[in-house]
Amino acid sequence: MNSSGPWTRAAAAAGLLVGGEARPTVFAQMSAKAAAHDALNLGQGYPDDAPPAVVAEAAVEAIRGGANQYPPGAGVAALREAVAAHQAAWYGLDWDPATEVLVTTGATEALAATILALVEPGDEVLTLEPFYDQYAAAIALAGGVHRTVPLTSHTSADGDLVLGVDREALRAAFSARTRLVLVNTPHNPTGLMLGADVLEAVVDEATRHDALIVTDEVYEHLTFDAPHRAPAALPGAQDRTISISSAGKTFAVTGWKIGWITARPELVTAITGAKQWLTYASGAPFQPAIAAGLRMDPAVFHDLAADLRARRDLLTDGLREIGFRVSVPEAGYFTVADAAPLGEPDARALAERLPGEAGVVAIPLSAFYRDGDAGDAASHLRFAFCKSRPTI
Repeated sequence: MNSSGPWTRAAAAAGLLVGGEARPTVFAQMSAKAAAHDALNLGQGYPDDAPPAVVAEAAVEAIRGGANQYPPGAGVAALREAVAAHQAAWYGLDWDPATEVLVTTGATEALAATILALVEPGDEVLTLEPFYDQYAAAIALAGGVHRTVPLTSHTSADGDLVLGVDREALRAAFSARTRLVLVNTPHNPTGLMLGADVLEAVVDEATRHDALIVTDEVYEHLTFDAPHRAPAALPGAQDRTISISSAGKTFAVTGWKIGWITARPELVTAITGAKQWLTYASGAPFQPAIAAGLRMDPAVFHDLAADLRARRDLLTDGLREIGFRVSVPEAGYFTVADAAPLGEPDARALAERLPGEAGVVAIPLSAFYRDGDAGDAASHLRFAFCKSRPTI
């Protein structure tokens, strides 16, 4: 039986096709090692926390109240209205909940539907590198061409790993074929928050090349030192920006898979044209629960981030004491640690040994690079700190 098809492009782009055979993702591989060695899994970004009581109770109430059948394909009105109100309150963005908000099955579907709807074969999609592994697969599935801008790195005066973006390299990566620039801030896997200067360069170049800006902002409320900058709020950005976020990380409900898109009506219509043939609708009882969460007092969001920051410090301090060169993330669930000072130049090989030798699972940063080639970052590992303090 011949099973070839577009899926092979996606698998190959994600580094999951070897000798014509599909293999599991590095996350599945390392989770299996965690189970086999009874090791602590600091590889995947799923939290140990329970969701806020308001969110959990609203879901239970919705289930008991009968919200268990297909919801509207665009999302229930309460959630679309809550998303619009949230964007206005936090970023000063005005979106019409009826025509400019689309609920999706997590940010993953939102990204896939956006790329499938808007990218033609041969169109270029620009991302930073390293990148969330779904990006390469979705771009390849659409027949697009993936262009990347590598993050820069240097060592600070106190010995930490410092990551950044070269604005001139970013500008140079745009071309006449650039269809989308995918802006992930706060950034996964590094926790980097893109500065105003970088975001302004994105808007300038996107405008000059008539490209669309797609944002992945799922860690928007998990920032530690400065508030999140919404790219769509920059001057001249809103009309060409498709903003994507989700509830999973903020509210510790990664299994609920509720995300959303905000964009101008013609872009929402286009993306709906792809989304409706993927899932059509998303978790009916979870949508009013997320609406309740988005309407919580801002102090609750700040407290969630402060608690996560304390766990970040616990993990980064511990890794630093062991001898890693550590990046202190500005946001998100993860820190990047360089094992080269420990005499470990190959993070992939070290990650294979850690579950058995140290009882800990981490992810080699090479998993977030095209073809697994991390270059100067070959000795870097990603550790998750969205775990309980005893686990860390």
